[in-house]
Amino acid sequence: MNARWPLPILILLLALLVPYAPAPVEAQARSEAPAGQMTWAVHISLAPIWFDPAEHTGIISVMMVLTAVHDAMVKPMPGKPFAPSLAESWTTSKDGLVYEFVVRKGVVFHNGDTLTAEDVKFSFERYKGAAASLLKEKVAAVEVVDPYRVRFRLKEPWPDFMTFYGSPASGAGWIVPKKYVEKVGDEGFKKAPIGAGPYKLTSFNPGIELVLDAHDRYWRKTPAVKRLVWKTVTEDLTRLAMLKRGEVDIAYSLRGPLGEEVKKTPGLKLVGLVGNATQWLNFGAPQWDPKSPWHDKRVRLAAALAFDKDGINQAETLGFSRPTGSIIPSAYEYALAIPAYPYDPPRAKKLLAEAGYPNGFDAEYAADNSYGSVAEAIGNYLGAVGIRTKLRPMERAAFLGNWKDKKITSIMYSGAGGQGNAATRIQNYLLKDGLYSFGGYPDMDDLFVQQARELDPKRREALLHQIQRLAHERVMAAPLWELGFLNGVGPRVEEAGLGLIALHPYSAPYEDLKLKK
Repeated sequence: MNARWPLPILILLLALLVPYAPAPVEAQARSEAPAGQMTWAVHISLAPIWFDPAEHTGIISVMMVLTAVHDAMVKPMPGKPFAPSLAESWTTSKDGLVYEFVVRKGVVFHNGDTLTAEDVKFSFERYKGAAASLLKEKVAAVEVVDPYRVRFRLKEPWPDFMTFYGSPASGAGWIVPKKYVEKVGDEGFKKAPIGAGPYKLTSFNPGIELVLDAHDRYWRKTPAVKRLVWKTVTEDLTRLAMLKRGEVDIAYSLRGPLGEEVKKTPGLKLVGLVGNATQWLNFGAPQWDPKSPWHDKRVRLAAALAFDKDGINQAETLGFSRPTGSIIPSAYEYALAIPAYPYDPPRAKKLLAEAGYPNGFDAEYAADNSYGSVAEAIGNYLGAVGIRTKLRPMERAAFLGNWKDKKITSIMYSGAGGQGNAATRIQNYLLKDGLYSFGGYPDMDDLFVQQARELDPKRREALLHQIQRLAHERVMAAPLWELGFLNGVGPRVEEAGLGLIALHPYSAPYEDLKLKK
């Protein structure tokens, strides 16, 4: 018997027989235009220098800006420490001397210029920030194979090439438009940066406010939020008040009682992240001055034993931080686990007496003012054993600049949050020629050269562990903690981006942020 199906039913049956093919991810992402505004109360002033990847100093604060305005060949993303970005893929030669990258096609900068291999080569060659000398020392040549392929030739096999180039340990892999930079110059670029990131600069009032608007041609996907606004609010109480009034959606760095207030306020959420930021009492330039008390290892050890790490952790970060004996995060590859120095004031006083300071001494003391309360707490503990400090808080950009330029002549309360591994942290802070070092030891410098050439991971780990052990034995720093960074999130936010990227303390990726509808 021949059955005749009604036309609507026939159409429905045919539709059910056709396999469902979802729209491509990018097509789905671009189906809705960006909308709304997300606002941050930021605990530090943003510096114009942070708009230029060539100036990247290995400090995590820089990434707050770079990850919005710019994009990298390879970078950390959710679930991946080395995710393909502007590089669609890459290969390494068997001898470890050649890295070849395939540049993603169809990527455009904010001004509409197409990104090519020439921009990749240009960005590497103009880079002068953290690890620049090491990168230039190791890389023999950068060759443009064709418009969408670029080749890096190394002078010798270097197991850390991708760590330094493919992570925010440096800014060498963050790409800027060659034609535009050559047209406006380096200073012009800092004033009006053009990048390939998910957001483009709309306005910048230094020390007050940064406004960014969505780049609707961003290759990964169009951002969901149209406008990002960062307000510089250095007063902790003011940041909390703005969050409670709904003037901002996210408030960074709300420590101690402020964090407690966020937890008990309806509609607000406290997000505590332990990332890659370690902080420590830094003996700085005085450690290397034979006339300074800090030149004596016994004095440095006395200071390391003088302050209560657990007590400061509970008071300042509600127990979220992890006290440590190392400036290298425990989650880093090749990190050596070193317990925190114990809290032992009697032994600290005894060491000071043995060093010739039974009545203690006076000392200058510098700090980033966004962590002034932590620095002050350590200073109070030092005072209790006889080391009387005079604290000089500085705005972060100025503090970092003066530290890098070796203009701070006192001890410091300092920190580091740059990504990478144990080698990248050692290179910046524990070697004689490190960007943030005031001195070093020849044996540690030699061990670092050896590990950079060592291709066997186990032998390399042993060398890097030896460097870390020597730094601890010599009390080159008095570590406090792996920072538990506390932030407040308001009721309008669906996705704040906090914790999406492992070990990254700020909101990211920006194109993944969402407001509630």
